[in-house]
Amino acid sequence: MAKSNDTTRNKNSTTSPQDSTTPPAQHIWLAGLGAMAKAQEQGSKAIEALVNDGLAFQRKSQAEAQQRLQEATERLSHMASDFGQQASGRVDKLEHLFEDRVAKALHRLGMPTLLDIQMLNERVTQLEAQLSVLSGTGTKKTATPSGKTVKAQRKTASATRPAKKSA
Repeated sequence: MAKSNDTTRNKNSTTSPQDSTTPPAQHIWLAGLGAMAKAQEQGSKAIEALVNDGLAFQRKSQAEAQQRLQEATERLSHMASDFGQQASGRVDKLEHLFEDRVAKALHRLGMPTLLDIQMLNERVTQLEAQLSVLSGTGTKKTATPSGKTVKAQRKTASATRPAKKSA
């Protein structure tokens, strides 16, 4: 397309006696104006094509970025869940170790365990039942905060009181 326009100009320029007398600066000026006219004609089409290409590239880039972001998010969530499982397992082990050491220390000090206290409570309940059967009262005795029945407290209180001295 450009060759055909150039050849017509060359024919015009060689046939026209006025073109041979124009200075070279005038030729350069006219060539610049011709280039500008062509750029205006084809420039808008080229710009539209470039804009369309740019939009297509932007969409493709955004889709690729979204896909990579999603993959990275999935990998991080898997890593976080694995880390959480490992951490909870280690915390459980540490907690169990701590409980064992505390239990051993309390045992060395002679402190009763929860099981020991429960067994003692059951034994006290059995003994109270046997005592009520043997005493023949058959009435239910009320327990005090110290764990003794009211009757048992009275017996121990009277036994511990000092005898009155007569003067």
